[in-house]
Amino acid sequence: MTTSFATASEDTTLLADPFQSKWRAGSTLTVLFGVSVLCQMDRILPFILAEPIKRDLALTDAQLGLMTGLAFAVCNSLMSLPLARLSDRGPLRMVLMGCVLAWSAMTALGGFAVSFLQLSAARLGVALGEAGAIPGGHVLIARTIKPERRGFAIGIFSMGIPLGTMVGFAAGGRISDMYGWRATFWGAGAVGVVLAVLVALVAGGTRNAQRASSSDEPFLQSSLRLLSAPAFRWLFIGAILVGFASAPFYAFATSFLIRTYGYSTSQAGLAFGLFQGLMGIVGTLVGGRGFDRANRSGKRQLLSQPAWLFLIASLTTVAALFAPFGWLSVLLLIPSMLSFAFMLPWAFGTVHLVAGPGKQALASSLVLTGSSLLGPALGPYIVGLISDTAAASQVPNGLRLGMLFVPFASALTGLSLLVANRMLRRAKLFAPQSL
Repeated sequence: MTTSFATASEDTTLLADPFQSKWRAGSTLTVLFGVSVLCQMDRILPFILAEPIKRDLALTDAQLGLMTGLAFAVCNSLMSLPLARLSDRGPLRMVLMGCVLAWSAMTALGGFAVSFLQLSAARLGVALGEAGAIPGGHVLIARTIKPERRGFAIGIFSMGIPLGTMVGFAAGGRISDMYGWRATFWGAGAVGVVLAVLVALVAGGTRNAQRASSSDEPFLQSSLRLLSAPAFRWLFIGAILVGFASAPFYAFATSFLIRTYGYSTSQAGLAFGLFQGLMGIVGTLVGGRGFDRANRSGKRQLLSQPAWLFLIASLTTVAALFAPFGWLSVLLLIPSMLSFAFMLPWAFGTVHLVAGPGKQALASSLVLTGSSLLGPALGPYIVGLISDTAAASQVPNGLRLGMLFVPFASALTGLSLLVANRMLRRAKLFAPQSL
């Protein structure tokens, strides 16, 4: 099966022309940034609230892993591809607005849960709504931002992920300590209603992009065509592996700090969330700028930098798990925080290059499916199961043993990105500045 790729001139022709003015493009990107922040914040709230939820609902670590992993990842991944297809071809404003309203309502409903099953059901609803947020955001960026600035725009949009993590951990922990974990869910749901109105106002003026004939092919055939490209296939493998690294990292990092160093929920949320947010901002902005420069240079070294950062992070994370002091452990976790954010604009920018115009949402969704299905579904559960097994065997701090799974997955991610980078160098996929 052969794969066709678009050039710069094709990209400009196929997208809505002219691109939005600087002011309109800036306002669009600002609202999309808010969508990204709230999406990530609502996604990770159960991580910082894990300890009070566990006490209140009498859950085990394995159940926490299932709730934050499997219950979320399965629904999110199953809905991501059809919502991405709808974003590429359908009413973008209604898709984005509906997604925001859906996940916000289900976040608020989670505050009323009184059992593991009820809370898991609410998280399924959050996952369903959030499935269309990132693919839809990427389509809106492709329709409104000029090609030579799109890597930076993706970096800004992706910056909402670490900032949402920071706000979720810091503010979520604080609100939980003051008013309880249920009030935290209710407040986050209320914010989503306001954001949905802003999405409707900003996204209303965009037009559907003209589609190349290849975008009219069946959905499954389009997906298989992308996966047939070696560079895309190895990026997809890397996305799967990064899910195994990042999901348990976020699910159990604050619990590890609380159990190992005696932090309170708010202290752990502030310490971890602050550094995660700062490193995420730096990683996405620097990564977006770096991707634009690498793409313009034509050297096709689009994945070597994030690959080496993951390899370094795998070593520092091992050291963090055995650090004698809490502050040292947090500092040693910084390379992992940076690597997850730094990879985003490089990975999404690269898959957009491979996919070509009219398939950006599909390409983003495939990568998101890889990173959000197996890893988040199984990673937290595996770590939680190791922790429970160690505790049953009277092993002190079994969570530390379970968390060793994170640096192992990070190292494999780095290696897969190096292979994908080599595939990009071998293939003549694009000309410089073709994003």
